[in-house]
Amino acid sequence: MKKITLIMLCLGAFLFGKAQDNSKGIKFETGTFSDILAKAKAEDKLIFMDVYATWCGPCKQMSKNVFPLEKVGTYFNKGFVNAKFDAEKGEGITLAKRYKVTAYPTFLLINGDGELVGRLVGGASPDSFIKKIEALKVKALKK
Repeated sequence: MKKITLIMLCLGAFLFGKAQDNSKGIKFETGTFSDILAKAKAEDKLIFMDVYATWCGPCKQMSKNVFPLEKVGTYFNKGFVNAKFDAEKGEGITLAKRYKVTAYPTFLLINGDGELVGRLVGGASPDSFIKKIEALKVKALKK
């Protein structure tokens, strides 16, 4: 009986882990902003930064319904170094001030030198979100 219970618990944990698997969505870097800047510069990519607050409804919606999608992940993982910072904790506080974030979610495009080259405020559907970020990216790369 104990073996059956143990097997059922392990199976449940495995299935729950698979249900929570966001491996096809946006892969956000961990580490300091300096690390992320260095990676962006080395890879000659822009940084896509999600500046959020834990209490923000649209931020939660984007994290749950947009960022995990494969088509969103494919677009962002190929073209950007992706980062997320909580504007009310740790390094996120400094970054929110530096880039003058006043509403959530705010999505920033930053070059490898740390210069802000694009900003989008508010959530969007997956297709609309990709389209808006692509327009910002194209505009930034023309400069």
